[in-house]
Amino acid sequence: MSRARHRPGLRKTSAAAPAAGRATDIGIAILLVAAIFAVYWQTLHFGFVNYDDPDYVTANIHVRAGITAEGVAWAFRHSFAGNWFPLTWLSHMLDVELFGLDSGLHHLTSVSIHAGSTLLLFAFLRRTTKSRWPSAMVAALFALHPLHVESVAWIAERKDVLSALFWMLTLSAYAGYAARPGPARYGLAVGAFCLGLMAKPMLVTLPLVLLLLDYWPLARGVRLLEKLPFLALSAAVSVIAYVVHREAGATASLDTFPLAVRLENALVSYAVYALKMFWPSNLAVFYPYSRQSLAVPAALAALGLAAITFVAIRMAARRPYLIAGWAWYLVTLAPVIGLVQVGAQARADRYTYIPMIGLSIALVWGAADMLQRWPRVRAVLAWSVCAVCAVLTWTQAGYWQDGVSLFRRAVDVTTDNYVARFNLAAALAARGDDAEAAGQLAEAVRIHPNSAPARAELGQLLAKQGLLQEALLQLNAAVRLNPADAVAHYRLGTVLGEAGDGSEAAREFTEAVRLDPGNADAHYNLGISLANQGSIEGAASEFAATVRLNPEDAAARYNLGVSLARLGRIHEAIAQLSEAVRIDPKLPGAREALDDAVARQRAAGK
Repeated sequence: MSRARHRPGLRKTSAAAPAAGRATDIGIAILLVAAIFAVYWQTLHFGFVNYDDPDYVTANIHVRAGITAEGVAWAFRHSFAGNWFPLTWLSHMLDVELFGLDSGLHHLTSVSIHAGSTLLLFAFLRRTTKSRWPSAMVAALFALHPLHVESVAWIAERKDVLSALFWMLTLSAYAGYAARPGPARYGLAVGAFCLGLMAKPMLVTLPLVLLLLDYWPLARGVRLLEKLPFLALSAAVSVIAYVVHREAGATASLDTFPLAVRLENALVSYAVYALKMFWPSNLAVFYPYSRQSLAVPAALAALGLAAITFVAIRMAARRPYLIAGWAWYLVTLAPVIGLVQVGAQARADRYTYIPMIGLSIALVWGAADMLQRWPRVRAVLAWSVCAVCAVLTWTQAGYWQDGVSLFRRAVDVTTDNYVARFNLAAALAARGDDAEAAGQLAEAVRIHPNSAPARAELGQLLAKQGLLQEALLQLNAAVRLNPADAVAHYRLGTVLGEAGDGSEAAREFTEAVRLDPGNADAHYNLGISLANQGSIEGAASEFAATVRLNPEDAAARYNLGVSLARLGRIHEAIAQLSEAVRIDPKLPGAREALDDAVARQRAAGK
């Protein structure tokens, strides 16, 4: 009888425990989100940077139009900036549709997606491992590690946070399928994976990670057959990505980066990424290839990687999370480790966004086991790591406030970084600091004498300072180094025009237009050159092309109207001059030209 009287109490206690556990999990989730917004809130006051953001948002005519039928079709049918990721383009378009070009709200979207991925990661690990605090710690490292600032604080890296969101959704759907197999749950996993691939092709390694998860924590044995659709999708997207990169000229040749150099850099990068997880110092937006031989560091890195792999395999029976986490790290970094070199960077912090989860799993679960007898030490260590990461991430995020801050930091913490100096010069010039910008470009040219873009921009700045002969030397060198560089031809034409050589200027502008028909400025300046040489019909044609490309260009409409008037096409001239006055009522000469054209039309009517 007494045992029966106590049964209700036992039931109440057993029911209360899961409720308390759920409350704790909700509290952890709230704390994770609050921490993310605390360290990244400052980005809501940051602008766009002058590195990829123009290609992806501010100067991309398809994105700037917002969500349109033409834009959606373009996102799926075309590659741009060396990439095919339609879902990422749609994400940027939606931001523009909702927020215009308010950079702070674009940042807010990226931070919110990052927070969503963090919650999904915590939920996935909590569900599959049944370990609350290690799961929370891995999620906290993902949320707050300074290596991830580049992915979250860089608007152009929306593809990172968006693809990671679908990575986590795929893991969640797959965990549901593993617990209760069925076509609907399997379809959800495949569908989320497809969306992730359309956000960034780096997700091609996810099928291999699913195999690792079968081993730990799901412990369901290796099931290769059910991964075949995932593997087929990965193979297809890998081919598409390679072809797109090659056609865009983003894939470096073996002459530029020999295979031995790539292999050495790949081994060193595996080691550097792992070390920076422990000591995230001197982080930069761009890391140039080392000019020194990496043979010895690569050999040491190879030994270190082999030793860690050996230990993880030997301990797999007792601590399966070690090999699962370590293999996650090795596998997910493979597409961006540099054996297929895309771009000129030796490595990039953003590449650790997904791979670092594997390292975190191995380290956190390992530490939890080692410190099992000392729970207070474990708690103090965990909170201390989170606090340090939060402070470092807040500091690192601060460098993304603008291009000057971002690239000055890169110049300060790296050596011979011509890309950082080039972009720092662009940011300095944009705010009117031409003298320092020219100095940065001169240093970029010293580091990389064969950089046609650096010489072209240096030539332009020298011309602005009145140093026309020095400018011509740089610009002629730029054209010689890369005859297909439309910008270099355009810059050279501009300086030739200032030097009084109109015919040569027209020739350079013509070449710039041929190489890049979408360059409105090149069309406009070619029109000016032709008009100065008396070729009014040719000038009118170029001004008309400028207006087609940039309908709000008041100066182009004014010059088109004047040219049409000189050709006797008064009615068309009045239309263009009227638009010029509407766009810019204070444009010098526009009102007078319009009045003159109207008077000529009236006189002709009489």
